[in-house]
Amino acid sequence: MLSGESGGWDDVPRRRPEPGGEWDGGRRRPLARLRRRTARRFGARGGLGGAAREDRAARRRSRARAREERGAEPRRAALADAAAILAAVVLVGLGAANLLAAGEPDAAVTKLVTGGVGLVLLLLVSARRRPVTPALAWSVYGLTVLLLLAVLVAGLEVNGARRWLGGGTLTLQPSELAKLAVPLVLAAVLATGRPSWRRFALALPLAGVPIVLVADQPDLSTATLLTLTAAAVVVVARVPARYLLPVLAAAAVAAPLTLGLLHDYQLARLGTFLTGSQSAEGPGWAVRQARLAIARGGWFGDRTDPVHTLAAGYLPERETDLALASLASGWGAAAAALAVVAGLVIVWRCVLGARSPRSAIGRLLCAGFAVLLGVELVVSTGGNLGLLPVAGVPFPILSAGGTATVVHLAALGLVLGGRRDGARRALWAPAARTRPRLARTAVVAVTVVLAVFAGYGVGLVRDPVALAAGVDQMTRCVVVPAPRGAIVDRHGALLAADAGDRDVRLAPALLRADPGAVDRLAGLLGKPPAAVHALVDRAPATTVDLDAGVVPGPTGDTVTRAALPGVVVVPAPRRSYPTGPVLGPVLGWVGAATPVETARQADLDPRGTTGRSGIEQSYDAVLRGVPGEQCYWVDPAGRPVAPGARRDPVPGATLALTIDLGMQRRLVADVAASLGGSPRGAVGAGVAMDPRDGSVLALASWPSHDNGLYGPPLDAAALEQVSSGPGDPMINHAIASAVPPGSTYKLVNAAADMVHPVVPPDLVVPTGGSFTYGDHTFGNWRVLPPQDLVDAIAWSNDVYFYKLAVALGPENMIDTAHALGVGSATGIDLPGESAGYLGTPASVAADGGTWYPGTTVILGIGQGAIQVTPLQDARWTAAVQTGALVTPHLGMAVGTGPGATALPHPTPAPLPFADRLGPVRDGMRTMVTSGTGTALAGVGVPVAAKSGTAEDPSVPGGGVDDWMTAAAPAGAPRLVVTALAQRPDVGGSRTVDVVADMMRTYGGAGP
Repeated sequence: MLSGESGGWDDVPRRRPEPGGEWDGGRRRPLARLRRRTARRFGARGGLGGAAREDRAARRRSRARAREERGAEPRRAALADAAAILAAVVLVGLGAANLLAAGEPDAAVTKLVTGGVGLVLLLLVSARRRPVTPALAWSVYGLTVLLLLAVLVAGLEVNGARRWLGGGTLTLQPSELAKLAVPLVLAAVLATGRPSWRRFALALPLAGVPIVLVADQPDLSTATLLTLTAAAVVVVARVPARYLLPVLAAAAVAAPLTLGLLHDYQLARLGTFLTGSQSAEGPGWAVRQARLAIARGGWFGDRTDPVHTLAAGYLPERETDLALASLASGWGAAAAALAVVAGLVIVWRCVLGARSPRSAIGRLLCAGFAVLLGVELVVSTGGNLGLLPVAGVPFPILSAGGTATVVHLAALGLVLGGRRDGARRALWAPAARTRPRLARTAVVAVTVVLAVFAGYGVGLVRDPVALAAGVDQMTRCVVVPAPRGAIVDRHGALLAADAGDRDVRLAPALLRADPGAVDRLAGLLGKPPAAVHALVDRAPATTVDLDAGVVPGPTGDTVTRAALPGVVVVPAPRRSYPTGPVLGPVLGWVGAATPVETARQADLDPRGTTGRSGIEQSYDAVLRGVPGEQCYWVDPAGRPVAPGARRDPVPGATLALTIDLGMQRRLVADVAASLGGSPRGAVGAGVAMDPRDGSVLALASWPSHDNGLYGPPLDAAALEQVSSGPGDPMINHAIASAVPPGSTYKLVNAAADMVHPVVPPDLVVPTGGSFTYGDHTFGNWRVLPPQDLVDAIAWSNDVYFYKLAVALGPENMIDTAHALGVGSATGIDLPGESAGYLGTPASVAADGGTWYPGTTVILGIGQGAIQVTPLQDARWTAAVQTGALVTPHLGMAVGTGPGATALPHPTPAPLPFADRLGPVRDGMRTMVTSGTGTALAGVGVPVAAKSGTAEDPSVPGGGVDDWMTAAAPAGAPRLVVTALAQRPDVGGSRTVDVVADMMRTYGGAGP
């Protein structure tokens, strides 16, 4: 008699049922009795129908007794066994399918072979009459310990762990055999009839020996799993709590000490799980890749995707620890769910089988193996989902390990064989004394946990964020800059365009795979093959944008047509400015994007260009276009392995400016001429603008520069020479240089008298050659007779405007000046505009100064606490003439011809006092007809103007700011021209010639 058949587990024996006795040959006595009573009751009432049902029930019972008497199994038990075997076959098949989809056909064949061996062993073991015996337990245990000891001496070492025996393609992992040996030997010991303390005392060292040997390999994950299995067997064997609790308490106290036994990688795994890290530097990478693989696979897998094998390479341990995620990637979440269900079927079969074996050792083995499988399922599934640490526990039977597969299938054979042995001899074999405790509770808990895991996993399937991240990590892209749009004037004349050169960029890893491609590329580039080979060979393998140099456009097109692997031809960033210094400060230039700009604009290539100043900067978004990209598929090391998707760039749009190139050339030439004889460092500027809508027709700044100096390549020496030259050639003086406006500002103060009437415009005011206010005398530019407002403007009578300023006071003058845009930027679509300066008593005091009475007096003639740009001067000139304040602008339309799209700009803002400005306009007209501006009378168009000369300490050599501003045709102007030139304080106005030439040429026709 077996030791497990006659004693053990410390319980009172049950009375065995006799054949034909009250149990009716089974364990369903209460249910059978209820059925018989129900049949008799309803049979009596139902007549023949009840009798028929009772007959059928009797026949079923008779057939069941006949099967038992001849040793046959219950049908449902046989079906359950078949389901467990089918589940094992499914897991073997899914394991092979996983390896096949991952691009490892040889490993898939090996999996099928080892799985086949395991299934044959399963069938042979399950067919034995008495499969689970103490002799088998001690034999397996002894063999396992010997093999584990052999590992210490002659084991194969891989990655710092010594866990395998053998060599070549055939290896054995004894720690996997321990998963069967430990529950077997514990079942053999705990099922004996010895006292509980003796059985428990013997079980502890028996379990400890293989656990310590496995931990020493080191294989702490398997050691932990063996510990949990041993603990489970002890619990289900009903060892009294008085023995268990001290051991558990000691284990709890010692648990923190075990951290010192963990290796660095194991501590990293634990820390990664606790912190949620997914860094590529640590084990969190495996969790991240597992989640990405599940998302990529969707419900039915992506094995047909051409890059599936590449994606599989990113998943570490895809054959073992992360086999479930790998299966989900290749065959879909449906296949992964099938694997989990198959594992659960086996676990449930083991637990339910624990009720059947006739021996206690068989029951304990079934329960222990069920716990082992359940823990493996939970830990492996949770690790693949990132819900538990990746603990090095492979998915049972599914994973690629041959030893693990054979051992698990053999253990399942022992479980099925033990159940069948009890079922065949249930009527005469001695029964085990009690059932394992908590076994079914544990497997229910496992089922619930796996159901929760499944719910979480559903959320990962086709997760769009994970899908995008999966593609992103496998690709490296080179930005293909868009050809920059051209800039043209209002008539289509070219002002700026790409030079047409091409930049050749390489992915060296792809070229190295085809040495002939390098030679062909060298021939196309016109370079020595040795030089190109050296360039390619010394580049890191991860490079995807190696610069092979700039070539002319036709050469670049030839290289593109050659379609060499890893060669991308993109537009070079060099820009051409055919107008040179004529429009240098207006057009601006392009330059390399800064780190700040690339961080702010995700589509900006760090090696690309962006507008740095002028129109190029203001309209960069229009001109730059939309960059494209050439992507490469890269392996986990970042090496390109194949070209990926290409997205062609969208060229930048052509930008049409309001500039008239002919007017621009003439205005620049005239302003440059006006500086003839001026001291070194003097500057000049001019503005030609349509006063009706603010369209800038010409914008001159002198001295100027040629934007071609900025390249690329950058001409650093020439640029340094120009930028350090006199007169600040890099500055657009028309919008950025603010100086005193002189008598042109009298138009603003005259308008202030119309808004805040203090001196009637027709009142003749005594003037003369000077004005004394307080203890200071202010001179006039010449002795002038008494005049009204119109004549005072025409003759630029300083004394009249001194008196007018005192009468108005600073507040009224400043209020009207603000209404005409003085002291604020005009809003022109160019960067770097100065707002000028208009002081107030409060602002001067805040700056630590004093607003004297004389400050009010000289403000009346545009001196003192005021500085303006030529553009601001032109703006108030246009406002006085038209009655509306415009926003100057240069951008006219995107595109050319009938399909052009006009750019929106603010509409002119009507002045609330526009109807009161007639005397001011009359004064401007009178200046030309009979005042100081008669030089403008013969230009062929009626002109209204105002001149000005301002003292300016900043003028080199102690000169003055020479101003002239004019509008034509007077009364309905279509053109405003304002000019500034710094000259010596001798001689007459030079700017009058600038304005006269512009009006003579363009004043009649307008824009």
